[in-house]
Amino acid sequence: MFDLLIEYAPRLLSGAVMTLKLTFISVLIAAMLALPLALVRRSGSRYLQGPVRLYISFFRGTPLLAQLFLVYYGSGQFRPELTELGLWWFFRDPFYCAILTFSLNSAAYQTEILRGGLQAVSRQEVEAGMAIGMSKGLLYRKIILPHAYRIAFPALGNEIILMLKGSAIASVITLLDLMGHTRRVFSQTFDMSVYVWAALIYLLVTTLFVLVWRRMEHRMTRHFRAPVTPSAPLTSVIKESTRVS
Repeated sequence: MFDLLIEYAPRLLSGAVMTLKLTFISVLIAAMLALPLALVRRSGSRYLQGPVRLYISFFRGTPLLAQLFLVYYGSGQFRPELTELGLWWFFRDPFYCAILTFSLNSAAYQTEILRGGLQAVSRQEVEAGMAIGMSKGLLYRKIILPHAYRIAFPALGNEIILMLKGSAIASVITLLDLMGHTRRVFSQTFDMSVYVWAALIYLLVTTLFVLVWRRMEHRMTRHFRAPVTPSAPLTSVIKESTRVS
């Protein structure tokens, strides 16, 4: 078991790097899409909300694997049109197709998470900002968005973890991420222990991410925790009460 790890460790580590690259590029792109979409979801316009709701319903209601197949294999049905538009170089590459699919999927979830955070911002704080003459843009920058992201921060961390684990399906479109290398090593050795090592690598990466995310959350909310002052010793309290009496 350990001999297999020593022999194939470079491949597994290379796959882990690809998995991290897929995850964090996708999550970053999704984060840039999620904020404007969440603001649209919060707006009162039905014409703007309709397409966004349809998009969110599709990507949250269908399997990620089906979405990946639609983008990677489905785009091949439109090769002449994509070639004419100069986009075939993008859709023929499994890495770019995986990034596109994961970004759109994660953006749908992050949009709903942020929408919940925006709705949870205290109305009194917004009214206080308006009372001192803040413009709408300043209200969002100074009050609404900071509080919304703080509220949504734990849920956003969970979404990143889910995307990290869900990215394993990228191996089905010949992408050599961690699971892709694991499947290739298994096909050569027929040793099931390689899946154990892959699972442990996923567990290690996830655990490290959770620790870092919790540390960031702790720093973000430090001003909500009142400083703990040591209580006065009992003997000093007794002396003080005796002196008063």
